[in-house]
Amino acid sequence: MHVELVEALCGFQKVIRTLDDRDIVITVMPGEVTKHGEVKCILNEGMPMYKNPFEKGQLVIQFLVNFPNRIPPEVVPALESCLPPRPQVEIPELAEECQLMDLDPEQEHRRRRAHQGNAYEEDEEHPGMNRVQCATG
Repeated sequence: MHVELVEALCGFQKVIRTLDDRDIVITVMPGEVTKHGEVKCILNEGMPMYKNPFEKGQLVIQFLVNFPNRIPPEVVPALESCLPPRPQVEIPELAEECQLMDLDPEQEHRRRRAHQGNAYEEDEEHPGMNRVQCATG
């Protein structure tokens, strides 16, 4: 179930349509935080039990929190005043500044396949080379 960040932090109510076409309401109270990927369940609202259709299992819900792509810089101080403080980080004097870049999963996949292809070709050219042997003794 997708929830917005404000819902994950501040609580929410959602309606779920069950398999037997009923509407049930779940409530997360203000003050309870829903974490991304968190899994909860509702007893007796899942699939009917094998050989006992009147008894039902658990309805399992995994929550996926939708994070905003950007936050306007002018609202950051207001957010920081509401949230627990950031941990203090001591930066060593000789630490180098680096820049984070977006990772393109498709490009990374192609790069790894190309690299693996070279490794396989090397193995075929020199069978038995670069293999680790187990020592027996």
